[in-house]
Amino acid sequence: MGAARPPLRLVIADDQALVRTGFHLILDGEEDMEVVGEAADGEEAVSAVRRLRPDVVLMDVRMPRLDGLEATRRILEANGGEGAGCRVVILTTFDIDEYVYAAMRMGASGFLLKDVSADQLVAGVRLVVTGEALLAPTITRRLIERFAHPRPAVNVSHAGLASLSDREAEVLTLMARGLSNAELAEALHLSEATIKSHVARVLSKLGLRDRVQAVVLAYEAGVVSPGS
Repeated sequence: MGAARPPLRLVIADDQALVRTGFHLILDGEEDMEVVGEAADGEEAVSAVRRLRPDVVLMDVRMPRLDGLEATRRILEANGGEGAGCRVVILTTFDIDEYVYAAMRMGASGFLLKDVSADQLVAGVRLVVTGEALLAPTITRRLIERFAHPRPAVNVSHAGLASLSDREAEVLTLMARGLSNAELAEALHLSEATIKSHVARVLSKLGLRDRVQAVVLAYEAGVVSPGS
């Protein structure tokens, strides 16, 4: 048998002490998780990531001194960001929130509602470290359709679209329309394992962190349009 994996290292950033305490108690009680730090504002969050190198940060958006959006940008910015390999999950009280969308564009891996159940919280943290998007596909679509705006296809990420095979382009389009891996498998008559391989290649070719960013890119590059 191989050595046991070290526990997931977590940082909780929220200006409400009650939220931090509640999430801390839930997550630290799991054998495969360890809350290594807390932060009451964005500056503390960035500092905690620098010092503690967590696997996941649970990030509130509206905090004093430095808000969660700027903290997320600093943590996840490419090439030299403070949080190489770190996933950021946005904490919010609304499932359709322009701040959540802005954070997703910056590289956040999804969001959790603050009234999430203990089981959903734990399952969500475990899911996000696998590279999956931490939000239901239908919510992804509603969120992006509301706030995404097509942009001229001039940046590097958009240029990567030309490198996708026909099948990979099809997978990207269906992901952007809100299909889960299981639904993609059914629609394309493929196994879920094959779908996961296609998704992984799409992310690699586009230089993206996870499928949330892929869906954002698909809308902003005009691969799909709101209401399609």
